Amino acid sequence: MQANHPVAYLSKHLCPRSQAMSVYEKECLAILMAIEKWRPYLQHKKFLIRTDHKSLLHLTEQRVTSKIQHKALVKLMDLDYQIQYKKGITNAAADALSRCAAGQEIVVVSEFFPSWVQQLREGYDEHLEDKKLLAELAISENNHKGFALTEGVIRYQGRIWVGHNKLAQQHILQALHASGIGGHSGISATYKRVKALFAWPSLKQSVQQFVQHCHICHQSKVEHTKVLGLLQPLPFPSQAWEVISLDFVEGLPTSGRYNAILVVIDKFSKYGHFIAIHHPYTALHIAKLFLDNIYKLHGLPRAIISDRDPIFTSTLWRELFRLTDTQLLMSSAYHPQTDG
Repeated sequence: MQANHPVAYLSKHLCPRSQAMSVYEKECLAILMAIEKWRPYLQHKKFLIRTDHKSLLHLTEQRVTSKIQHKALVKLMDLDYQIQYKKGITNAAADALSRCAAGQEIVVVSEFFPSWVQQLREGYDEHLEDKKLLAELAISENNHKGFALTEGVIRYQGRIWVGHNKLAQQHILQALHASGIGGHSGISATYKRVKALFAWPSLKQSVQQFVQHCHICHQSKVEHTKVLGLLQPLPFPSQAWEVISLDFVEGLPTSGRYNAILVVIDKFSKYGHFIAIHHPYTALHIAKLFLDNIYKLHGLPRAIISDRDPIFTSTLWRELFRLTDTQLLMSSAYHPQTDG
């Protein structure tokens, strides 16, 4: 384990207790932290400890005078190691941050630009209007129309000005519409995405034309429905048989001339009545069964929940509900939400 290891360096220079310890104790603490960190890799074979503190060569021979020294000896007892002394002047890599040579100068600075930026700069010279604008901005970096020149790139109100470079426009539209970032969004979403970064003449018409000629967008069916909201569960009733639900179970095998069941469930107690019926049945027949089996036992409910079965939407049932001041809460099959 060499002394120029990052763990040894940090433990040596950044330990919060280092101010109250001697240099020798700091070195011992650095070794302890490094060994504790890398013990699984060090306990299988012999390793080397390089240090610029000469007194550590006699670590196992010295008299134990501190708790840190005692702890270091205990940690090193079952390991096969060798301590090697190296002068600090020749061990600059282990303490490079505190031994930086003075008078160093930067000889070369490399600057990189994306290839599309270089192509954009070259495209300004291919069109007369962009070339005139570039010449104007070369004299004055800003003008009253909102154009500015920054590192050879024209900007319009903070956005990159593409100008009349049709090839660059197509590359931008391809990247912000047909790529994973664009996801083949619609005209409005693609236009907002392009407008936030770039600008050129007739930008909206270019986006609209590009999206309308996209083959993948033509092959995909776009949903224009509103975003679905959260489910709205029915209100919980305050007492039994205040709110009930009615539905039919049909398609059953005939048993004693009955082949269907009228199911009536109390929403509060979940108590249910199952009334056998047979086809064909009418609204008058179902209303009579309801009076004979439900009304006589539990009275008239405040609200009845059911799907849009013709039986419950018939004129007879509507008139019965109106006269008894009972509300029919219409819902849809497999979706127990109502219109309120």
